Amino acid sequence: RALYDKMIAAKNFQSGLQMLRQVEFSLFDMLIHYEYEVGGGKTVQQLLNELRDRIAVIRPPEFNRFQHSFSHIFAGGYAAGYYSYKWAEVLSADAYSAFEEAAAGGGNVVSIETGRRFQQEILAVGGSRPAIESFKAFRGREPRIDALLRHSGMAA
Repeated sequence: RALYDKMIAAKNFQSGLQMLRQVEFSLFDMLIHYEYEVGGGKTVQQLLNELRDRIAVIRPPEFNRFQHSFSHIFAGGYAAGYYSYKWAEVLSADAYSAFEEAAAGGGNVVSIETGRRFQQEILAVGGSRPAIESFKAFRGREPRIDALLRHSGMAA
């Protein structure tokens, strides 16, 4: 039990740094697809350095050139879309929080009513309407980041 308790206590260790890393990747992806100009005033490295100046908590060493192997943003149709990873986490955590809210009254997190609503508004409609509309139909509102922050241990 002691080991289990330690694991639970450490489950969100450095989750803030991990989230910031994903945000840096996302912003960098958008920057090079929207602001970078071949032969323009700034190199890719300069754009990345400026971004890191604004948001980094821990700076990689000067010799680091992660962008040379950041193939996600050039292969497979991800161009300027890396942010979708973090957006999917926001939607997932917020959707799951509907089940947590259903359980808040002392019930089980496995709510038949919430599950049916999820099935009807998200799974059953598939790609027949924009995903954001399906999400709003399920949650009854726009997505919020609160649940992701809570699940990551960054909010109460």
